[in-house]
Amino acid sequence: MLILGIDDAGRGPVIGPMALAGVLIDSQIEKEFIKLGVKDSKALSPKKREVLAKEIKKLAISTNTVLISVDEIDNKIGDKLNLNDREAIASAQIINKINKSQNSLKEINVTIDCPSVNLKTWHEYLEKFLMAKTNLKISCEHKADVNHVAVAAASILAKVLRDSEVKKIKEKHGIEFGSGYSADPQTRKFLQEHYEDYKDKGIFRESWATIKQFKSSKIQKKLF
Repeated sequence: MLILGIDDAGRGPVIGPMALAGVLIDSQIEKEFIKLGVKDSKALSPKKREVLAKEIKKLAISTNTVLISVDEIDNKIGDKLNLNDREAIASAQIINKINKSQNSLKEINVTIDCPSVNLKTWHEYLEKFLMAKTNLKISCEHKADVNHVAVAAASILAKVLRDSEVKKIKEKHGIEFGSGYSADPQTRKFLQEHYEDYKDKGIFRESWATIKQFKSSKIQKKLF
């Protein structure tokens, strides 16, 4: 039986896109991943993630990634989808592509690190976008990246992709803003000092509370 793990990286940042990855393995590859030290990306250093990402791509039966852009997150394309909806659709895209590569014949156990508190509803929404599902056994779980090696592998690929996209933004604009998460002091400092300079560059998630609060504080300062 084949095992497909799916996870995301970058749901929370105020800067940059979100990434999703899927990793298809079997029980033998799963054992090799365990020996290599594959685990939740948050428990690994950036250097270790880079090394493991190469091994994962080399050993996995198949891998696939999807980026969700800042414009999509901010719903600038006007389809009124929230981030959970977009992640469900992106997860379905990964499943469809990998399942098609296996000719939809082999049974696949799919485990997804679910972003929604309502596992059942999110699962049902995801299934609307699957092209074939007779050979799929899908499980949506919380903390799946901790409990399943295939999902941990997916979390590593997603994180490495997200970091790569962040690096591209920094190099393109010649800027440094840390991790892009609002809890990061370097990111907050960059936002305070340079939001006006880069607000039209498409790097900020304008729909995020951090940006809205920042704008509100600037308006209040002007009023007083």
